[in-house]
Amino acid sequence: MLRGLEIRDILIIDRLELEFRPGLNVLTGETGAGKSILLDALGFVLGWRGRAELVREGAAQGEVTAWFELDEGHPARAVLREAGLPEDEELILRRVNSADGRKTAWINDRRSSGEVLRRLSDALVELHGQQDDRGLLNPRGHRGLLDAFGGHDDLLAQVRTAWGARRRAAAAVSEAEARLSALRGEEEFLRHAVSELDALAAEPGEEEALDTRRRLIQAGLRLGEDIARAHAAISSEGAEGQISNALRWLDGAAEGAEGRLDAPIEALGRALDALGEAEQGVAECLEALSVDPHQAERITERLFAIRDLARKHKVAADALPELAEGLRARLEALDAGAGDLAGLKAEAAAAAEAYATAAGALGTARRAAALRLDAAMAGELAPLKMERAVFTTGIAAGAAGPEGQDEVGFTVATNPGAPAGPLNRIASGGELSRFLLALKVCLRGEDSGVTMIFDEIDRGVGGATADAVGRRLQALADRGQVLVVTHSPQVAARGGHHWRVEKRVEGGTTLSTVTPLDPPARVDELARMLSGDTVTDEARAAARALLEG
Repeated sequence: MLRGLEIRDILIIDRLELEFRPGLNVLTGETGAGKSILLDALGFVLGWRGRAELVREGAAQGEVTAWFELDEGHPARAVLREAGLPEDEELILRRVNSADGRKTAWINDRRSSGEVLRRLSDALVELHGQQDDRGLLNPRGHRGLLDAFGGHDDLLAQVRTAWGARRRAAAAVSEAEARLSALRGEEEFLRHAVSELDALAAEPGEEEALDTRRRLIQAGLRLGEDIARAHAAISSEGAEGQISNALRWLDGAAEGAEGRLDAPIEALGRALDALGEAEQGVAECLEALSVDPHQAERITERLFAIRDLARKHKVAADALPELAEGLRARLEALDAGAGDLAGLKAEAAAAAEAYATAAGALGTARRAAALRLDAAMAGELAPLKMERAVFTTGIAAGAAGPEGQDEVGFTVATNPGAPAGPLNRIASGGELSRFLLALKVCLRGEDSGVTMIFDEIDRGVGGATADAVGRRLQALADRGQVLVVTHSPQVAARGGHHWRVEKRVEGGTTLSTVTPLDPPARVDELARMLSGDTVTDEARAAARALLEG
Protein backbone atom coordinates (compact mmCIF):
# COMPACT_ATOMS: atom_id res chain seq x y z
CA MET A 1 0.00 0.00 0.00
CA LEU A 2 0.96 3.64 -0.42
CA ARG A 3 2.57 4.88 2.78
CA GLY A 4 3.76 8.33 1.81
CA LEU A 5 4.09 10.99 -0.86
CA GLU A 6 6.58 13.85 -0.92
CA ILE A 7 6.18 16.61 -3.51
CA ARG A 8 8.61 19.45 -4.21
CA ASP A 9 8.10 22.28 -6.68
CA ILE A 10 5.30 20.68 -8.68
CA LEU A 11 2.75 23.13 -10.17
CA ILE A 12 1.47 25.16 -7.18
CA ILE A 13 3.00 22.93 -4.50
CA ASP A 14 6.32 24.11 -3.12
CA ARG A 15 6.88 21.35 -0.59
CA LEU A 16 4.43 18.82 0.76
CA GLU A 17 4.73 15.51 2.59
CA LEU A 18 1.79 13.19 3.21
CA GLU A 19 1.65 9.93 5.12
CA PHE A 20 -1.21 7.64 4.16
CA ARG A 21 -2.64 4.77 6.16
CA PRO A 22 -4.59 1.56 5.60
CA GLY A 23 -8.34 1.95 5.16
CA LEU A 24 -10.24 4.85 3.61
CA ASN A 25 -8.15 8.01 3.12
CA VAL A 26 -10.19 11.08 2.16
CA LEU A 27 -9.01 14.27 0.45
CA THR A 28 -11.42 17.22 0.38
CA GLY A 29 -11.23 20.88 -0.48
CA GLU A 30 -12.77 23.55 -2.61
CA THR A 31 -12.70 23.29 -6.39
CA GLY A 32 -9.31 24.39 -7.70
CA ALA A 33 -7.57 23.92 -4.36
CA GLY A 34 -5.14 21.42 -5.85
CA LYS A 35 -6.64 17.99 -5.21
CA SER A 36 -6.07 16.92 -8.81
CA ILE A 37 -2.47 18.11 -8.53
CA LEU A 38 -1.84 15.45 -5.90
CA LEU A 39 -3.03 12.81 -8.37
CA ASP A 40 -0.94 14.39 -11.11
CA ALA A 41 2.10 14.18 -8.87
CA LEU A 42 1.39 10.57 -7.97
CA GLY A 43 0.86 9.71 -11.62
CA PHE A 44 4.14 11.40 -12.48
CA VAL A 45 6.19 9.36 -10.03
CA LEU A 46 4.41 6.20 -11.28
CA GLY A 47 5.39 6.93 -14.84
CA TRP A 48 1.91 7.78 -16.13
CA ARG A 49 1.62 10.08 -19.08
CA GLY A 50 0.05 13.33 -17.92
CA ARG A 51 0.74 17.04 -18.00
CA ALA A 52 3.78 18.08 -19.98
CA GLU A 53 4.67 21.02 -17.71
CA LEU A 54 4.82 20.13 -14.03
CA VAL A 55 7.69 22.20 -12.64
CA ARG A 56 6.59 25.07 -10.40
CA GLU A 57 7.17 28.50 -11.88
CA GLY A 58 10.66 29.75 -11.00
CA ALA A 59 11.98 26.35 -9.82
CA ALA A 60 14.88 24.55 -11.49
CA GLN A 61 13.20 21.18 -11.16
CA GLY A 62 10.23 19.40 -9.63
CA GLU A 63 10.51 16.18 -7.68
CA VAL A 64 8.07 13.56 -6.39
CA THR A 65 8.88 10.67 -4.08
CA ALA A 66 6.43 7.91 -3.17
CA TRP A 67 7.03 5.01 -0.86
CA PHE A 68 5.02 1.80 -0.69
CA GLU A 69 4.87 -1.08 1.73
CA LEU A 70 5.25 -4.47 0.01
CA ASP A 71 4.05 -7.66 1.66
CA GLU A 72 5.58 -11.01 0.78
CA GLY A 73 4.18 -12.17 -2.52
CA HIS A 74 3.19 -8.66 -3.63
CA PRO A 75 3.06 -8.65 -7.48
CA ALA A 76 5.38 -5.63 -7.57
CA ARG A 77 8.19 -7.85 -6.32
CA ALA A 78 8.06 -9.89 -9.54
CA VAL A 79 8.45 -6.68 -11.56
CA LEU A 80 11.45 -5.67 -9.47
CA ARG A 81 13.09 -9.08 -9.90
CA GLU A 82 12.54 -9.05 -13.64
CA ALA A 83 14.07 -5.59 -13.89
CA GLY A 84 17.04 -6.60 -11.72
CA LEU A 85 16.14 -4.10 -8.99
CA PRO A 86 16.57 -4.63 -5.25
CA GLU A 87 13.61 -5.83 -3.18
CA ASP A 88 12.72 -4.84 0.34
CA GLU A 89 9.66 -4.41 2.51
CA GLU A 90 9.62 -0.76 1.43
CA LEU A 91 9.62 0.37 -2.19
CA ILE A 92 10.79 3.94 -2.83
CA LEU A 93 10.06 5.62 -6.16
CA ARG A 94 11.56 9.01 -7.00
CA ARG A 95 11.21 10.99 -10.19
CA VAL A 96 12.59 14.39 -11.13
CA ASN A 97 11.33 16.72 -13.86
CA SER A 98 13.79 19.46 -14.81
CA ALA A 99 12.63 22.79 -16.12
CA ASP A 100 13.85 21.88 -19.62
CA GLY A 101 11.55 18.85 -19.67
CA ARG A 102 14.04 16.07 -18.88
CA LYS A 103 12.70 13.34 -16.59
CA THR A 104 14.82 11.02 -14.45
CA ALA A 105 13.55 8.17 -12.27
CA TRP A 106 14.98 6.08 -9.42
CA ILE A 107 13.59 2.88 -7.93
CA ASN A 108 15.10 2.00 -4.55
CA ASP A 109 17.97 4.39 -5.37
CA ARG A 110 18.64 2.72 -8.73
CA ARG A 111 18.22 4.65 -11.98
CA SER A 112 15.31 3.27 -13.93
CA SER A 113 13.11 3.92 -16.94
CA GLY A 114 9.57 5.23 -17.16
CA GLU A 115 8.54 1.90 -18.64
CA VAL A 116 9.55 0.01 -15.48
CA LEU A 117 7.71 2.63 -13.41
CA ARG A 118 4.56 2.04 -15.43
CA ARG A 119 4.82 -1.72 -15.02
CA LEU A 120 5.21 -1.23 -11.27
CA SER A 121 2.27 1.16 -11.19
CA ASP A 122 -0.01 -1.58 -12.58
CA ALA A 123 0.86 -3.67 -9.52
CA LEU A 124 0.69 -0.79 -7.03
CA VAL A 125 -2.23 1.49 -7.87
CA GLU A 126 -5.67 1.40 -9.48
CA LEU A 127 -7.16 4.73 -10.52
CA HIS A 128 -10.94 4.87 -10.93
CA GLY A 129 -12.85 7.86 -12.11
CA GLN A 130 -14.96 9.16 -14.91
CA GLN A 131 -12.01 8.79 -17.31
CA ASP A 132 -11.21 5.28 -16.12
CA ASP A 133 -9.62 4.08 -19.37
CA ARG A 134 -6.85 2.31 -17.41
CA GLY A 135 -9.27 0.11 -15.48
CA LEU A 136 -12.86 -1.05 -15.57
CA LEU A 137 -13.80 0.81 -18.74
CA ASN A 138 -11.20 -1.00 -20.83
CA PRO A 139 -13.03 -3.87 -22.60
CA ARG A 140 -9.79 -5.79 -23.01
CA GLY A 141 -9.72 -6.36 -19.27
CA HIS A 142 -13.32 -7.45 -18.79
CA ARG A 143 -12.64 -11.16 -19.31
CA GLY A 144 -9.94 -11.10 -16.67
CA LEU A 145 -12.25 -9.27 -14.27
CA LEU A 146 -14.98 -11.86 -14.78
CA ASP A 147 -12.49 -14.68 -14.22
CA ALA A 148 -11.29 -13.06 -11.00
CA PHE A 149 -14.91 -12.69 -9.87
CA GLY A 150 -15.70 -16.32 -10.72
CA GLY A 151 -12.49 -17.74 -9.21
CA HIS A 152 -11.50 -19.48 -12.43
CA ASP A 153 -7.79 -19.86 -11.70
CA ASP A 154 -7.80 -23.68 -11.93
CA LEU A 155 -9.88 -23.72 -15.11
CA LEU A 156 -7.65 -21.04 -16.65
CA ALA A 157 -4.55 -23.07 -15.81
CA GLN A 158 -6.09 -26.11 -17.51
CA VAL A 159 -6.96 -24.07 -20.60
CA ARG A 160 -3.48 -22.56 -20.80
CA THR A 161 -1.91 -26.03 -20.52
CA ALA A 162 -4.26 -27.42 -23.17
CA TRP A 163 -3.60 -24.43 -25.42
CA GLY A 164 0.15 -24.97 -25.16
CA ALA A 165 -0.24 -28.67 -26.02
CA ARG A 166 -2.50 -27.79 -28.94
CA ARG A 167 -0.04 -25.25 -30.32
CA ARG A 168 2.88 -27.66 -30.01
CA ALA A 169 0.93 -30.44 -31.71
CA ALA A 170 -0.18 -28.15 -34.52
CA ALA A 171 3.38 -26.90 -34.95
CA ALA A 172 4.62 -30.50 -35.16
CA VAL A 173 2.08 -31.23 -37.92
CA SER A 174 3.08 -28.09 -39.81
CA GLU A 175 6.75 -28.94 -39.56
CA ALA A 176 6.14 -32.53 -40.66
CA GLU A 177 4.03 -31.36 -43.60
CA ALA A 178 6.73 -28.88 -44.60
CA ARG A 179 9.42 -31.56 -44.43
CA LEU A 180 7.27 -34.04 -46.36
CA SER A 181 6.43 -31.42 -48.97
CA ALA A 182 10.10 -30.62 -49.43
CA LEU A 183 10.96 -34.30 -49.73
CA ARG A 184 8.16 -34.91 -52.20
CA GLY A 185 9.49 -32.08 -54.30
CA GLU A 186 12.79 -33.96 -54.66
CA GLU A 187 11.38 -37.49 -54.63
CA GLU A 188 12.26 -38.17 -58.30
CA PHE A 189 15.80 -36.93 -57.74
CA LEU A 190 16.19 -38.99 -54.55
CA ARG A 191 15.00 -42.21 -56.13
CA HIS A 192 17.20 -41.76 -59.21
CA ALA A 193 20.24 -40.71 -57.18
CA VAL A 194 19.96 -43.58 -54.69
CA SER A 195 19.48 -46.06 -57.53
CA GLU A 196 22.52 -44.68 -59.35
CA LEU A 197 24.70 -44.68 -56.23
CA ASP A 198 23.58 -48.14 -55.20
CA ALA A 199 24.26 -49.48 -58.71
CA LEU A 200 27.79 -48.08 -58.64
CA ALA A 201 28.36 -49.11 -54.98
CA ALA A 202 31.59 -47.17 -54.65
CA GLU A 203 33.67 -47.93 -51.58
CA PRO A 204 35.91 -45.63 -49.54
CA GLY A 205 39.46 -45.66 -50.96
CA GLU A 206 38.39 -47.40 -54.15
CA GLU A 207 39.09 -44.43 -56.39
CA GLU A 208 42.69 -44.20 -55.18
CA ALA A 209 43.22 -47.95 -55.57
CA LEU A 210 41.81 -47.94 -59.09
CA ASP A 211 43.94 -44.96 -60.03
CA THR A 212 47.08 -46.71 -58.77
CA ARG A 213 46.18 -49.90 -60.65
CA ARG A 214 45.50 -47.94 -63.80
CA ARG A 215 48.87 -46.17 -63.62
CA LEU A 216 50.60 -49.54 -63.17
CA ILE A 217 48.83 -50.86 -66.21
CA GLN A 218 49.89 -47.86 -68.23
CA ALA A 219 53.49 -48.29 -67.02
CA GLY A 220 53.36 -52.01 -67.78
CA LEU A 221 52.30 -51.41 -71.33
CA ARG A 222 55.22 -49.01 -71.85
CA LEU A 223 57.87 -51.20 -70.16
CA GLY A 224 56.64 -54.66 -70.99
CA GLU A 225 58.58 -55.15 -74.22
CA ASP A 226 61.94 -54.08 -72.78
CA ILE A 227 61.50 -56.22 -69.67
CA ALA A 228 60.53 -59.20 -71.84
CA ARG A 229 63.67 -58.81 -73.92
CA ALA A 230 65.76 -58.55 -70.75
CA HIS A 231 64.05 -61.63 -69.37
CA ALA A 232 64.87 -63.52 -72.58
CA ALA A 233 68.49 -62.37 -72.36
CA ILE A 234 69.02 -63.78 -68.89
CA SER A 235 66.78 -66.84 -69.13
CA SER A 236 67.73 -70.38 -70.10
CA GLU A 237 67.62 -69.33 -73.71
CA GLY A 238 70.06 -66.52 -73.05
CA ALA A 239 72.79 -65.85 -70.51
CA GLU A 240 71.60 -68.52 -68.06
CA GLY A 241 71.84 -71.15 -70.77
CA GLN A 242 75.27 -69.98 -71.89
CA ILE A 243 76.64 -70.02 -68.32
CA SER A 244 75.14 -73.44 -67.73
CA ASN A 245 76.87 -74.73 -70.89
CA ALA A 246 80.13 -73.12 -69.81
CA LEU A 247 79.93 -74.81 -66.41
CA ARG A 248 79.20 -78.15 -68.01
CA TRP A 249 82.18 -77.76 -70.33
CA LEU A 250 84.51 -76.61 -67.57
CA ASP A 251 83.42 -79.41 -65.24
CA GLY A 252 84.50 -81.85 -67.93
CA ALA A 253 87.89 -80.25 -68.27
CA ALA A 254 88.56 -79.64 -64.58
CA GLU A 255 90.15 -82.99 -63.82
CA GLY A 256 92.92 -82.33 -66.31
CA ALA A 257 93.51 -78.76 -65.29
CA GLU A 258 94.96 -79.70 -61.86
CA GLY A 259 92.75 -77.26 -59.94
CA ARG A 260 93.26 -74.30 -62.11
CA LEU A 261 89.53 -74.22 -63.09
CA ASP A 262 88.14 -74.58 -59.55
CA ALA A 263 87.92 -70.86 -58.87
CA PRO A 264 86.37 -70.00 -62.23
CA ILE A 265 83.87 -72.82 -61.88
CA GLU A 266 82.92 -71.58 -58.37
CA ALA A 267 82.55 -67.98 -59.65
CA LEU A 268 80.35 -69.11 -62.52
CA GLY A 269 78.19 -71.04 -60.01
CA ARG A 270 77.69 -67.94 -57.98
CA ALA A 271 76.93 -65.96 -61.11
CA LEU A 272 74.42 -68.60 -62.17
CA ASP A 273 72.67 -68.35 -58.74
CA ALA A 274 72.55 -64.55 -58.94
CA LEU A 275 71.30 -64.73 -62.50
CA GLY A 276 68.56 -67.08 -61.37
CA GLU A 277 67.42 -64.63 -58.73
CA ALA A 278 67.45 -61.83 -61.29
CA GLU A 279 65.51 -63.93 -63.76
CA GLN A 280 62.88 -64.72 -61.08
CA GLY A 281 62.47 -61.02 -60.17
CA VAL A 282 62.16 -59.98 -63.80
CA ALA A 283 59.66 -62.79 -64.40
CA GLU A 284 57.57 -61.65 -61.43
CA CYS A 285 57.62 -58.07 -62.73
CA LEU A 286 56.52 -59.32 -66.12
CA GLU A 287 53.67 -61.20 -64.49
CA ALA A 288 52.62 -58.14 -62.50
CA LEU A 289 52.70 -55.96 -65.55
CA SER A 290 50.92 -58.44 -67.70
CA VAL A 291 47.40 -57.02 -68.26
CA ASP A 292 44.25 -58.46 -69.64
CA PRO A 293 43.15 -55.75 -72.10
CA HIS A 294 39.51 -56.22 -71.05
CA GLN A 295 40.44 -55.88 -67.36
CA ALA A 296 42.33 -52.67 -68.10
CA GLU A 297 39.27 -51.31 -69.87
CA ARG A 298 36.99 -52.26 -66.98
CA ILE A 299 39.28 -50.59 -64.42
CA THR A 300 39.40 -47.39 -66.46
CA GLU A 301 35.65 -47.33 -66.99
CA ARG A 302 34.91 -47.83 -63.27
CA LEU A 303 37.43 -45.20 -62.23
CA PHE A 304 35.87 -42.68 -64.60
CA ALA A 305 32.37 -43.65 -63.48
CA ILE A 306 33.25 -42.99 -59.85
CA ARG A 307 34.82 -39.65 -60.69
CA ASP A 308 31.89 -38.60 -62.89
CA LEU A 309 29.36 -39.38 -60.17
CA ALA A 310 31.42 -37.51 -57.57
CA ARG A 311 31.55 -34.45 -59.85
CA LYS A 312 27.81 -34.72 -60.47
CA HIS A 313 27.05 -34.57 -56.75
CA LYS A 314 29.89 -32.16 -56.01
CA VAL A 315 31.53 -34.38 -53.40
CA ALA A 316 34.83 -36.18 -53.09
CA ALA A 317 34.88 -39.70 -54.52
CA ASP A 318 35.42 -41.18 -51.06
CA ALA A 319 32.25 -39.38 -49.84
CA LEU A 320 29.96 -41.21 -52.29
CA PRO A 321 29.06 -44.02 -49.84
CA GLU A 322 28.15 -41.48 -47.13
CA LEU A 323 26.15 -39.47 -49.66
CA ALA A 324 24.27 -42.60 -50.69
CA GLU A 325 23.45 -43.34 -47.04
CA GLY A 326 22.16 -39.79 -46.44
CA LEU A 327 19.99 -39.76 -49.56
CA ARG A 328 18.68 -43.21 -48.70
CA ALA A 329 17.71 -41.94 -45.22
CA ARG A 330 15.80 -39.04 -46.76
CA LEU A 331 14.05 -41.41 -49.11
CA GLU A 332 13.13 -43.65 -46.18
CA ALA A 333 11.85 -40.59 -44.32
CA LEU A 334 9.70 -39.76 -47.32
CA ASP A 335 8.32 -43.28 -47.45
CA ALA A 336 7.67 -43.25 -43.69
CA GLY A 337 6.52 -39.61 -43.61
CA ALA A 338 2.91 -40.32 -44.54
CA GLY A 339 2.55 -42.65 -41.59
CA ASP A 340 4.29 -40.25 -39.20
CA LEU A 341 2.15 -37.36 -40.42
CA ALA A 342 -0.99 -39.36 -39.83
CA GLY A 343 0.13 -40.02 -36.26
CA LEU A 344 0.95 -36.36 -35.65
CA LYS A 345 -2.41 -35.30 -37.06
CA ALA A 346 -4.12 -37.72 -34.70
CA GLU A 347 -2.20 -36.22 -31.78
CA ALA A 348 -3.08 -32.71 -32.93
CA ALA A 349 -6.74 -33.64 -33.19
CA ALA A 350 -6.66 -35.08 -29.67
CA ALA A 351 -4.93 -31.93 -28.36
CA ALA A 352 -7.51 -29.73 -30.10
CA GLU A 353 -10.31 -31.77 -28.58
CA ALA A 354 -8.74 -31.52 -25.12
CA TYR A 355 -8.44 -27.76 -25.55
CA ALA A 356 -12.04 -27.48 -26.73
CA THR A 357 -13.16 -29.45 -23.67
CA ALA A 358 -11.15 -27.28 -21.28
CA ALA A 359 -12.20 -24.05 -23.01
CA GLY A 360 -15.81 -25.23 -23.00
CA ALA A 361 -15.70 -25.90 -19.26
CA LEU A 362 -14.23 -22.45 -18.71
CA GLY A 363 -16.90 -20.90 -20.94
CA THR A 364 -19.62 -22.65 -18.95
CA ALA A 365 -18.11 -21.35 -15.72
CA ARG A 366 -17.89 -17.86 -17.19
CA ARG A 367 -21.55 -17.85 -18.18
CA ALA A 368 -22.52 -18.95 -14.69
CA ALA A 369 -20.26 -16.30 -13.16
CA ALA A 370 -21.73 -13.70 -15.52
CA LEU A 371 -25.21 -14.40 -14.17
CA ARG A 372 -23.93 -14.07 -10.60
CA LEU A 373 -22.12 -10.84 -11.44
CA ASP A 374 -25.21 -9.37 -13.11
CA ALA A 375 -27.28 -10.25 -10.05
CA ALA A 376 -24.68 -8.78 -7.72
CA MET A 377 -24.59 -5.60 -9.79
CA ALA A 378 -28.36 -5.31 -9.64
CA GLY A 379 -28.13 -5.51 -5.86
CA GLU A 380 -25.46 -2.82 -5.77
CA LEU A 381 -27.10 -0.43 -8.23
CA ALA A 382 -30.40 -0.18 -6.36
CA PRO A 383 -28.97 1.62 -3.29
CA LEU A 384 -27.10 3.91 -5.69
CA LYS A 385 -30.48 5.08 -7.08
CA MET A 386 -29.97 3.18 -10.32
CA GLU A 387 -32.49 0.43 -9.76
CA ARG A 388 -33.87 0.84 -13.28
CA ALA A 389 -30.48 0.35 -14.91
CA VAL A 390 -29.55 -3.05 -16.28
CA PHE A 391 -25.98 -4.26 -16.20
CA THR A 392 -25.18 -7.23 -18.44
CA THR A 393 -22.06 -9.31 -18.79
CA GLY A 394 -22.03 -10.32 -22.43
CA ILE A 395 -20.17 -13.42 -23.56
CA ALA A 396 -19.65 -14.17 -27.23
CA ALA A 397 -17.60 -16.66 -29.19
CA GLY A 398 -14.15 -15.35 -29.91
CA ALA A 399 -10.84 -16.50 -31.31
CA ALA A 400 -9.26 -19.40 -29.49
CA GLY A 401 -6.32 -18.52 -27.29
CA PRO A 402 -4.57 -19.31 -24.01
CA GLU A 403 -7.42 -17.64 -22.07
CA GLY A 404 -10.15 -19.61 -23.83
CA GLN A 405 -12.40 -18.76 -26.72
CA ASP A 406 -14.83 -16.30 -25.16
CA GLU A 407 -15.08 -12.55 -25.59
CA VAL A 408 -16.43 -10.76 -22.53
CA GLY A 409 -17.84 -7.26 -22.41
CA PHE A 410 -19.75 -5.26 -19.80
CA THR A 411 -22.75 -3.36 -21.16
CA VAL A 412 -25.45 -1.25 -19.53
CA ALA A 413 -28.88 0.07 -20.30
CA THR A 414 -29.71 3.00 -18.06
CA ASN A 415 -33.47 2.82 -18.59
CA PRO A 416 -35.94 0.04 -19.44
CA GLY A 417 -36.28 -0.38 -23.18
CA ALA A 418 -33.15 1.67 -23.89
CA PRO A 419 -30.47 -0.01 -25.98
CA ALA A 420 -27.53 -1.50 -24.12
CA GLY A 421 -24.01 -0.41 -24.86
CA PRO A 422 -20.50 -0.07 -23.42
CA LEU A 423 -20.24 1.65 -20.05
CA ASN A 424 -18.35 4.68 -21.27
CA ARG A 425 -20.76 5.34 -24.16
CA ILE A 426 -24.12 4.86 -22.47
CA ALA A 427 -23.77 6.17 -18.93
CA SER A 428 -23.62 9.86 -18.04
CA GLY A 429 -20.82 11.18 -15.83
CA GLY A 430 -22.63 10.60 -12.54
CA GLU A 431 -24.07 7.28 -13.66
CA LEU A 432 -20.71 6.12 -14.87
CA SER A 433 -19.15 6.85 -11.50
CA ARG A 434 -21.77 4.79 -9.73
CA PHE A 435 -21.51 1.94 -12.21
CA LEU A 436 -17.77 1.81 -11.70
CA LEU A 437 -18.11 1.84 -7.93
CA ALA A 438 -20.75 -0.89 -7.95
CA LEU A 439 -18.62 -2.98 -10.28
CA LYS A 440 -15.55 -2.54 -8.14
CA VAL A 441 -17.48 -3.57 -5.03
CA CYS A 442 -18.77 -6.70 -6.79
CA LEU A 443 -15.33 -7.59 -8.12
CA ARG A 444 -13.39 -7.02 -4.94
CA GLY A 445 -11.56 -10.03 -3.59
CA GLU A 446 -8.84 -10.53 -1.04
CA ASP A 447 -6.45 -7.65 -0.46
CA SER A 448 -4.05 -7.66 -3.41
CA GLY A 449 -1.83 -4.94 -1.95
CA VAL A 450 -3.05 -2.51 -4.62
CA THR A 451 -4.02 1.00 -3.57
CA MET A 452 -7.36 2.03 -5.12
CA ILE A 453 -7.82 5.70 -5.93
CA PHE A 454 -11.24 7.15 -6.70
CA ASP A 455 -11.14 10.61 -8.24
CA GLU A 456 -14.44 12.43 -7.58
CA ILE A 457 -16.32 9.25 -8.35
CA ASP A 458 -19.25 10.66 -6.36
CA ARG A 459 -19.66 13.68 -8.64
CA GLY A 460 -23.28 14.45 -9.44
CA VAL A 461 -24.80 12.51 -6.54
CA GLY A 462 -25.92 13.56 -3.08
CA GLY A 463 -28.08 12.65 -0.11
CA ALA A 464 -28.83 8.96 0.32
CA THR A 465 -27.05 8.12 -2.90
CA ALA A 466 -23.86 9.80 -1.74
CA ASP A 467 -24.19 7.97 1.56
CA ALA A 468 -24.47 4.67 -0.35
CA VAL A 469 -21.34 5.60 -2.30
CA GLY A 470 -19.51 6.34 0.93
CA ARG A 471 -20.55 3.06 2.52
CA ARG A 472 -19.31 1.10 -0.48
CA LEU A 473 -16.00 2.90 -0.51
CA GLN A 474 -15.67 2.15 3.18
CA ALA A 475 -16.41 -1.54 2.49
CA LEU A 476 -13.70 -1.59 -0.17
CA ALA A 477 -11.25 0.02 2.23
CA ASP A 478 -11.90 -2.64 4.87
CA ARG A 479 -9.78 -5.05 2.81
CA GLY A 480 -6.98 -2.72 1.84
CA GLN A 481 -6.28 0.91 1.13
CA VAL A 482 -8.51 3.38 -0.70
CA LEU A 483 -7.82 7.05 -1.48
CA VAL A 484 -10.82 9.20 -2.37
CA VAL A 485 -10.87 12.72 -3.76
CA THR A 486 -14.40 13.91 -3.00
CA HIS A 487 -16.75 16.89 -2.73
CA SER A 488 -19.38 14.85 -0.91
CA PRO A 489 -19.67 15.23 2.89
CA GLN A 490 -21.47 11.87 3.06
CA VAL A 491 -18.44 10.19 1.45
CA ALA A 492 -15.89 12.17 3.45
CA ALA A 493 -17.59 11.20 6.71
CA ARG A 494 -16.83 7.54 6.00
CA GLY A 495 -13.10 8.13 5.85
CA GLY A 496 -10.79 6.73 8.48
CA HIS A 497 -8.25 9.45 7.70
CA HIS A 498 -9.06 12.91 6.37
CA TRP A 499 -6.96 15.66 4.74
CA ARG A 500 -8.06 19.11 3.57
CA VAL A 501 -6.49 20.60 0.43
CA GLU A 502 -6.51 24.38 0.22
CA LYS A 503 -4.79 27.24 -1.57
CA ARG A 504 -3.07 30.22 -0.04
CA VAL A 505 -1.29 33.24 -1.51
CA GLU A 506 2.15 34.16 -0.18
CA GLY A 507 4.05 37.10 -1.63
CA GLY A 508 1.91 37.11 -4.73
CA THR A 509 2.45 33.37 -5.29
CA THR A 510 -0.37 30.84 -5.08
CA LEU A 511 0.52 27.68 -3.21
CA SER A 512 -1.42 24.55 -2.36
CA THR A 513 -1.23 22.92 1.06
CA VAL A 514 -2.64 19.74 2.55
CA THR A 515 -3.57 19.57 6.23
CA PRO A 516 -4.41 16.40 8.19
CA LEU A 517 -7.63 16.91 10.14
CA ASP A 518 -8.21 15.96 13.76
CA PRO A 519 -11.81 15.22 14.90
CA PRO A 520 -12.80 18.88 15.57
CA ALA A 521 -11.29 20.00 12.28
CA ARG A 522 -13.15 17.22 10.48
CA VAL A 523 -16.42 18.51 11.90
CA ASP A 524 -15.66 22.00 10.59
CA GLU A 525 -14.62 20.66 7.15
CA LEU A 526 -17.77 18.55 6.79
CA ALA A 527 -19.86 21.50 7.96
CA ARG A 528 -18.23 23.67 5.28
CA MET A 529 -19.00 21.02 2.68
CA LEU A 530 -22.62 20.95 3.86
CA SER A 531 -23.31 24.68 4.22
CA GLY A 532 -20.71 26.49 2.12
CA ASP A 533 -18.54 29.42 3.23
CA THR A 534 -20.64 30.24 6.32
CA VAL A 535 -20.39 27.39 8.81
CA THR A 536 -23.39 27.34 11.13
CA ASP A 537 -24.06 25.41 14.30
CA GLU A 538 -26.71 23.49 12.43
CA ALA A 539 -24.11 22.50 9.83
CA ARG A 540 -21.75 21.35 12.57
CA ALA A 541 -24.53 19.31 14.15
CA ALA A 542 -25.26 17.74 10.77
CA ALA A 543 -21.55 17.04 10.33
CA ARG A 544 -21.37 15.29 13.71
CA ALA A 545 -24.40 13.24 12.76
CA LEU A 546 -22.67 12.14 9.56
CA LEU A 547 -19.56 11.15 11.48
CA GLU A 548 -21.57 9.22 14.02
CA GLY A 549 -23.69 7.49 11.37
